[in-house]
Amino acid sequence: MKAILVAALAFLFPFCVLADEAAPDTERLKQLDEYWAEVSRAVGAGDFTAYEATCHPEGVLVSGSKSTSSPLADALKRWKKEFDATRSGGMKASVTFKFSRRLGDATTAHETGMFLYSATGTDGKETREYIHFEGLLVKRDGRWKILMEYQKSKGTREEFEAL
Repeated sequence: MKAILVAALAFLFPFCVLADEAAPDTERLKQLDEYWAEVSRAVGAGDFTAYEATCHPEGVLVSGSKSTSSPLADALKRWKKEFDATRSGGMKASVTFKFSRRLGDATTAHETGMFLYSATGTDGKETREYIHFEGLLVKRDGRWKILMEYQKSKGTREEFEAL
C-alpha cells in the first residue's frame, strides 16, 4: 500500500507543480486580455486620454516597413487627430488583436501576433490594415503599459484569421 501511495505521489507531483505555475500565467494573461480590450475600446471610442494611459511614458514605436524607431510619444501626437475625429463622429475606428505567442511573468510581457486596424472616413470608405506586431509591456503600480510596439510588417486577412 505504501508503495502505491509513493508511486501515486511521484506521478502526481509534476502535475501539481505545473498547475501551480499555470495559475500566475492565467492571471497575467487575463490582465493582458483586459489591457488589450481597453486599447481596443479607447480606439473605438476615440478616447485619446485612455489610450495614452496604456502607453509607457518612455515607450518606443518601431516600424519594420519604414525601418524607423521613434518615441511612442511622437506617434501619439500624430495619432491624436484620428482619435479626435473618431470621438466627434467624423470617422469610425477599431482595432482587434490576436496572438501567436505570449511570454512573460508577473511584471513583464512580450506579446507576438497581429492586429487589424479598421477606419471609415466621412466618405464611407473603409481601410483595413493587418499588421504583424510585437509588444513589450511592463507592469508598474498595478497597471500594464506598452514599452515597445514593434509594427513588423503588413500581413493578410488570411494570416490574421489563422491566429
